[in-house]
Amino acid sequence: MKYDLVIIGGGINGCGIARDAAGRGLSVLLVEQGDLAQATSSASTKLIHGGLRYLEQYDFGLVAAALSERERLLASAPHIIWPLEFILPHEPHLRPSWMIRIGLFLYDRLGTRKTLPASKSFLFRAHPSGAALKDTLIRGFSYADCWAQDARLAVLCAKDAAEKGAQIMTRTRCEAVRVDQKENCWHLTLREEEQACTADVQAACVVNATGPWARSFLEENCLTRPETLSMRLSKGSHIIVSRLYDGAQAYILQQPDGRIVFAIPYEGRYTLIGTTDVPYDGDPRQAHISQEEITYLCEAVNRSFKTQTSPEQVIWHYSGVRPLLDSGEGALAKVTRDYRLDLETAFGPPLLNIFGGKLTTFRKLAEQACDAISDYFPNSTGKWTARAVLPGGNIPVRAFDAFVTETQARYSWADPDMLTRYARAYGTRMERIFAKAHAVQDLGTHYGDHIYEAEIRYLIAEEWARSTEDILWRRSKLGLHIAPQTRAALDQAVPALVKEMIYEN
Repeated sequence: MKYDLVIIGGGINGCGIARDAAGRGLSVLLVEQGDLAQATSSASTKLIHGGLRYLEQYDFGLVAAALSERERLLASAPHIIWPLEFILPHEPHLRPSWMIRIGLFLYDRLGTRKTLPASKSFLFRAHPSGAALKDTLIRGFSYADCWAQDARLAVLCAKDAAEKGAQIMTRTRCEAVRVDQKENCWHLTLREEEQACTADVQAACVVNATGPWARSFLEENCLTRPETLSMRLSKGSHIIVSRLYDGAQAYILQQPDGRIVFAIPYEGRYTLIGTTDVPYDGDPRQAHISQEEITYLCEAVNRSFKTQTSPEQVIWHYSGVRPLLDSGEGALAKVTRDYRLDLETAFGPPLLNIFGGKLTTFRKLAEQACDAISDYFPNSTGKWTARAVLPGGNIPVRAFDAFVTETQARYSWADPDMLTRYARAYGTRMERIFAKAHAVQDLGTHYGDHIYEAEIRYLIAEEWARSTEDILWRRSKLGLHIAPQTRAALDQAVPALVKEMIYEN
């Protein structure tokens, strides 16, 4: 079969490009060797933000572009993206107050800000956020950014792409890419791992959106040239501990080494702490937190909070590899977090390589990627995603609480906490899970902890979930909350449901 576009990589950039391109009328195939968002795109700090610290590197263009995207993304998916207040304690020996004030002044004005509040300064003795901090911290600043369920953002982009005609193939590895000179197109050999079968497809254009594998993908397929851009890989790790403080605010904590560390409310009962920035040269799939990183993150929050934590108190952790464009800087912290689109035409048919990028700018990156190849597809339509809503996101930004209340009234027979979780995960698409259910028994088998068969079937049929891991750690973070017997029940049920719904049909 021949497609206009074959995208290799099911992270946030690949899914975003698939969505944009399908919406422009192109025939699209997205291929991912594992699960959607299995690598970098589920291992972020989960922020939609401009990157306040990038102002110190004079990367004003990146900050402005990212800030302009915040409210667009918030409006597109208010169920999985929401505003978050950040508290920055002032430590004069690390950064003078005038520098922070100038930075926040720019942060307020570089991007569009309609919903999010402006920054401000205050004394901690007169502000509730000060209760959690050591008494040596006197003054603080606050500003607003957004929080996102990162893996769900990628999945919803893939879902939107599929509903616009794209084909999404997970657990499928692109084993080879070569030019078909006779047809002037790309020939790709794909291998579906679980069924151990191969397929050959053709593409007018290939997009290399493999993230930390972007350079190695080209090398393996003999597609590099002297002009091909280089990458630097950085491992970022996070830890989760029991909640360190009350309140819905996050903290951005300055460190003596010049870095910043976030402490963020997480999944109700926990605090997320991150991130590190460590050079990495291994297999991105094998990235794992080191003991040194755990110690660093614990010490980072212990400098500021009254409630102390230790490596022994870490409940969960995760690591991911950032694909950074090699900008020639020596220190990894100074390497740009911006992206580069490299349209390669030396081989005949176009090859678009995506180098770098971050969660916040994925929509703009996807739009620019589709613009870059538009000359090859004269019948494609133009830009459309800036005001579009992702699946389940047709809820007014300021009306999410009202949506939850209405949902709990409509399904009064269901557990209220479960309904709140559904609202956050699926938005208005939760109606598809309930379908014709009129009582909790209609949701099918109860595996424990308010996880029902109807939800699992939805995730398999609609969101490409193929394993318990997909469900508990990427489609949700239920892995932090459920009992061992619930996990065991799912481990038994999910493979049988996948076999019944996918591989026997």
